[in-house]
Amino acid sequence: MTDEKDLPRDNTSGVDPRLLEVLICPVTRQGLAYDRAANELISPKARLAYPIRNGIPIMLVEEARDLDMAASEKGPSE
Repeated sequence: MTDEKDLPRDNTSGVDPRLLEVLICPVTRQGLAYDRAANELISPKARLAYPIRNGIPIMLVEEARDLDMAASEKGPSE
């Protein structure tokens, strides 16, 4: 049995890099991009950003941030 402390971890996010490789968007079933600055997983096709809390990706559509809404809140190009 593998001890959790033996698993490699991304020290900045606390998320196992192997986990990030296998996660997919629950809406599109496609891969996700990692946004290190926002600590989110981005689904470009679904235009959603899934949060990562305490090193755990929250892969629920209800918890995801709508990227189109975020863009519209900024207003016209600044």
